[in-house]
Amino acid sequence: MAELNSTLLLEVALDLANSITSSDRFDRLLSSIRKAINCDAVVLLSYQGELLQPLAIQGLTADTLGRRFWLKDHPRLLIICQSTDPVRFASNTTLADPYDGLLLAQAGDLPVHSCMGLPLYSDGQLMGVVTLDSLKPDAFSAIAERTLQLIAAMSAATLKTAVQLKKLEQSARQAQDLVEELTHEALTREGGELIGQSSSMLALKSDIQLVAASDYTVLIQGETGVGKELVARTVHLLSRRVKQQLVHLNCASLPETLAESELFGHAKGAFTGADRDRPGKFLLADGGTIFLDEVGELPLAVQSKLLRVLQSGEIQPVGKDDVKTVNVRVIAATNRDLAAEVAAGRFRADLYHRLSVYPITVPALKDRQQDVLLLAGYFLELTARKLGLRQLKLSPAAQLQLLQYNWPGNVRELEHVISRAALKASKDSTAGDIIALMPAHLELHTNTPFTAPPTIVSSADLQLPREVVTGTSLKTATDEFQKQQILQMLQSTSGNWSQAAKLLELDRANLSRLAKRLGISVEKTVHGGHSPTRSTLP
Repeated sequence: MAELNSTLLLEVALDLANSITSSDRFDRLLSSIRKAINCDAVVLLSYQGELLQPLAIQGLTADTLGRRFWLKDHPRLLIICQSTDPVRFASNTTLADPYDGLLLAQAGDLPVHSCMGLPLYSDGQLMGVVTLDSLKPDAFSAIAERTLQLIAAMSAATLKTAVQLKKLEQSARQAQDLVEELTHEALTREGGELIGQSSSMLALKSDIQLVAASDYTVLIQGETGVGKELVARTVHLLSRRVKQQLVHLNCASLPETLAESELFGHAKGAFTGADRDRPGKFLLADGGTIFLDEVGELPLAVQSKLLRVLQSGEIQPVGKDDVKTVNVRVIAATNRDLAAEVAAGRFRADLYHRLSVYPITVPALKDRQQDVLLLAGYFLELTARKLGLRQLKLSPAAQLQLLQYNWPGNVRELEHVISRAALKASKDSTAGDIIALMPAHLELHTNTPFTAPPTIVSSADLQLPREVVTGTSLKTATDEFQKQQILQMLQSTSGNWSQAAKLLELDRANLSRLAKRLGISVEKTVHGGHSPTRSTLP
């Protein structure tokens, strides 16, 4: 059996030691594994109790990173998690493969192939797994067990380091068991995870981490459908009040005559229909957190009483003379411009300033387009579970359409689009099919204007030459077709070669070489105080 080269092992250790961020460390780990073991795809996944979450991927479609693999739905992953040793599956196994239809090197169903999994343990606890796939049957049969054990130990150490750093960054004051419990709850609850790697999402997560540890009042602002409730829940989950209740109240649904009663409670007989004493939401939230969704919809008369709670912690139920004191953290959300509402006299200025001690703005989906495919992957896996489907995936054309759309309904609209498209696509399918969503299933209109992308240039005109149309050689026609496809993808991704490669289901290096052979380049013009500067990629 093939043994792991000691020089390679040293190079891997040094490479990982030079990594700065977790994502960089994970990516280098997978590259190192591929140096040691020849494979077509390798994935590092974090164990979250009932599911596995991809942390880094190589050789799979981009949306895989946004998927969450529930163990009860994926028998191969369940077997790996239940083992303490490396697992090599027989090439002819009938167990469903979680990556069917997702390998960049293979379109459609996976043929007979090799699959292997390495469970990653630290201090006797399963932290995650590494999976390897090769289109060559029996590709892993000759690898020594000691080699696999070393790779698993190296991967486990890398994952453990990243987890420990994350825990230290979150909060030194939170007990370890509480952090693990919160993480498990946030990631396993549907809609309980903030997914995104764009700069605006990283800034949002940083804001949440910062303010969560305090008791500051938080005002969450953003368009409808961006996930303001999710942000509020995340702030509570990361706060010192996490073991206490989180009470949610939608202010937009409150009739004006009942708003005060809902917030502060009422006495029996206080008004028609008040047949008993009833505590308000603030009393129910005492010791914990109250989330006032759509706070901009509150009547002015109620706003003054809400201000009293924020100033002194005092509430007075309707129909009662006694005043109660509560200790409640307030998180409010609105899709209105409250500053403009104040100027128009529809919202109290003093209440606005009390609510916005720490304002957080949730970015619209159109401002973080690079997160669209990650979110789509999350919703694809979620929808496949709900509909009992084997696998849902996006065709390259559907991926392109998602990236070009402006998303006026934000993340909520994306979720609904994926759900509807999956239902339509599954109509004519049979059990066990890999279902690819096509543009016709999405029914999106991508004519919303965007900022002009970089100019795409090539050594020939974008239209097929007349001699190709009339027919010269198959190679010329093929080259022209490939050129058109690459140019369209580069145009749609604003000249992002890595993103274009993923959409075309090619390795970045292979796309670069093919583009160079076809005479394709991207010219970006940078305007400053002097004459424009042009740079050509790749």
